[in-house]
Amino acid sequence: MTQDIAARFEGINKSYDGRTLIVRDLDLDIRRGEFLTLLGPSGSGKTTCLLMLAGFEMPTSGEIHVDGKPVTSLPPYRRDIGMVFQNYALFPHLTVADNVAFPLSVRKRPRAEITERVTRALDMVKLAGLEGRRPSQLSGGQQQRVALARALIFEPQLILLDEPLGALDKQLREEMQYELKRLHQALGITMLYVTHDQAEAMTMSDRVAVFSAGRIQQLTDPRTLYQQPANAFVARFVGENNRLAGTVEYMTGQSCTVRLASGVVACLAAGTLAPGAGAVVSVRPECIVIGEAARACVNRFSVRVEDISFLGDHVRLRLTGENGLEFTAKLPHGAAAFRRDDITQLGWSAEDARAFPEYADDS
Repeated sequence: MTQDIAARFEGINKSYDGRTLIVRDLDLDIRRGEFLTLLGPSGSGKTTCLLMLAGFEMPTSGEIHVDGKPVTSLPPYRRDIGMVFQNYALFPHLTVADNVAFPLSVRKRPRAEITERVTRALDMVKLAGLEGRRPSQLSGGQQQRVALARALIFEPQLILLDEPLGALDKQLREEMQYELKRLHQALGITMLYVTHDQAEAMTMSDRVAVFSAGRIQQLTDPRTLYQQPANAFVARFVGENNRLAGTVEYMTGQSCTVRLASGVVACLAAGTLAPGAGAVVSVRPECIVIGEAARACVNRFSVRVEDISFLGDHVRLRLTGENGLEFTAKLPHGAAAFRRDDITQLGWSAEDARAFPEYADDS
């Protein structure tokens, strides 16, 4: 294992019942110092991967390495890994200071060292002065910070976070996203984060691994993940998409045309496609233009405005075309005004649409 790899999954399979694989043929390198997020729906295998790395679950087959050493048979306390859970897992009868000190106490570190490191850890998460409180006297956000300080205090090489912000309200969740990102940048520690919330993944991560049916569907940086999804599942799961089913008519290099129920559209090909094959065309709502601007687009449809929603920084339009085609468009606030039942033009460029194999999202 190279020095820049903090942890590695090699050929990992996991089954709980001996028949169904929850994780399949997983090969994954976690780079030292990166913030890597495992993103996917419930049951996709992401949390099971994190628990296997932590040592709370054993793989059915394969090997896990941490810092170049095999750890598959090691118990959790011998892996030098910090863990932050969604439910905080704080001891209710202990003070904040004692909760944070717990990993050092069980390692029998000197009392003076423990006191100094507790103070430093609480300063890092902005909880100085709350050492004597019990968890029940703290807000949800403060409890999560205590759990984070406890994971940081023994200076692990790797911290695992299992949907740690899921119980917080929207504002607190966004604040904690910033705090986690700040701490990661300040400490340079390796973080592996599990979530089903795409906004969290896109906001904090250096790379995102999108899981479905126990496999990684795509592993890349957030910008590439959004702009160049590898298959129809990723396109559907990460961000909003207009999904249009059709049949491939023509292929040349990366370009193709797909016949829909109401005409032919030009787009970029993603995945293995051939003339006559079923395809799903995906177009982001913000890539769609409405009105006069649509007349310059290679892909154009006549549509009716069905609904308009004002969302502060943008306006969302729901539109319908011939033969049941439905579209969602996002327009900047202050763009040309439309009213319900208006008939207008809708369009997008070939470069802003991707055609995926029809069943790619079932992989």
